[in-house]
Amino acid sequence: MDIHFLSVIPEVFGPYVNASILGRAQAADLARFFAHDLRDWTHDRHRTVDDAPFGGGQGMLMKPEPFFEAVEAIRNSSEVPLTTIFLSPQGAPFTQAKAHELSGKPGLLLVSGRYEGMDERVFSLADEVVSLGDFVLTGGELAAMAVADATVRLIPGVLGNERSALEESFEDGLLECAQYTRPAEFRGMAVPDVLLSGDHGKVDEWRRRNALERTRRFRPDLLEAVSGEVSDRGR
Repeated sequence: MDIHFLSVIPEVFGPYVNASILGRAQAADLARFFAHDLRDWTHDRHRTVDDAPFGGGQGMLMKPEPFFEAVEAIRNSSEVPLTTIFLSPQGAPFTQAKAHELSGKPGLLLVSGRYEGMDERVFSLADEVVSLGDFVLTGGELAAMAVADATVRLIPGVLGNERSALEESFEDGLLECAQYTRPAEFRGMAVPDVLLSGDHGKVDEWRRRNALERTRRFRPDLLEAVSGEVSDRGR
């Protein structure tokens, strides 16, 4: 998979994508990352990407011309078809299901805005607009990295153990169950006996029940999709 980042601060992507899981994906030639500077598609000596909004208002708005030129150039020069995704608070919430969908794409172009936002016309370039949640960041770069991370780790071969991705939070609509490691007791807090029993059937049952309990406690909004199972199992 090829992932292109478009931003006015492209240097922020390198340290992250060269480390950990994304770095491993690059080393295994399972993913390639390209960071592009939006200012490379400006034509004035100040490399201007923003201007005052029509109608007045606070702050500066990102101009449409550099985005159109950049996105068209990156798409045309790409070796694979690119799905263009704009990161914006007005987008659809990014989910694990969307990460799975994107992991099957040959390439992504993740476009980050800054300042007070982007001229509305640039969104006509987007195949999709996604948001990390109902909050505002200084720019879309962190969101773009989050989308890239969540997507790339689902590409077959990136994680050492393919089952690990299937047993994480949100894969079955629930939060992941509680996890423990050595020591079996720490400061008076003991690991549940069932996890030390060696009975895999009972362990699986405990993990499912615990996942339901944790979801009920921390994210009750997720239980709607599995309400039938919750009713069957009870508390």
